[in-house]
Amino acid sequence: MDAAIEVKNLVTHYGDRMILKEVSFEVPRGKTTVILGGSGCGKSTLLKHLISLLKPTSGQILFDGQDVTVMNERELLDVRKRTGVLFQGSALLNSLTVGGNVALPIREHTKLEESTIDIMIRMKLDLVGLSQFADFYPSQLSGGMKKRAGIARAMALDPEFLFLDELSAGLDPVRAAGLDDLLIKLRDAFKVTIVVVTHELPSVFKIADHVVMLDRGEVLYTGPLDGLMASEHPRIRMFLERKAEEETCSPEDFFSFIAGD
Repeated sequence: MDAAIEVKNLVTHYGDRMILKEVSFEVPRGKTTVILGGSGCGKSTLLKHLISLLKPTSGQILFDGQDVTVMNERELLDVRKRTGVLFQGSALLNSLTVGGNVALPIREHTKLEESTIDIMIRMKLDLVGLSQFADFYPSQLSGGMKKRAGIARAMALDPEFLFLDELSAGLDPVRAAGLDDLLIKLRDAFKVTIVVVTHELPSVFKIADHVVMLDRGEVLYTGPLDGLMASEHPRIRMFLERKAEEETCSPEDFFSFIAGD
């Protein structure tokens, strides 16, 4: 496997609580990798490490062999220019139009003429099916349209890596399926390496080329989707078959939950 990203022995603490426990896996280049798991398992914390919003206690995160955990801000900026991110709530700026939101990273990281930026805005919005909504404000969009606008902004600089947090959260099945189709289109057309954090099984079954499953801060499985489906691990079967368990909450689980995992 041609690994675009390698995570090696990643450990994270919030205070004296260990949230990620020796997490290791690889992200194949040009494929869609899904980070899967229930609430409180460490998914969001792991994503924050992958996009360099958090520093781990120990371990490595290698982008094409370069460890981002030891980079300074200037070095990280170069990596971030190759990366697009869609946060769970889309994180659009309400004071800007949809076109203005898409233009933001282009204006921040390039010195292109406004006429060129306008062309890029139209191209990115057309890519996500929002070509007629450049002059709309986020408050005028539906939830699914906001997600699409967020993807357009994340793709503004033609990134090599695209990270998405709970893409389908809050959407009805039809809108969620449309976003899944869009991700498949982006993967196939642009060969972008996509990492999606989710617990939505229908999306996983549709978009995943590779799966990393977390449980209580540990990797239960990493590999192709069919391997996950065939696993006999009791925690994996419980998740895939939606079996209930006794509602107990350890201090570690509670701490992870309130930290946003």
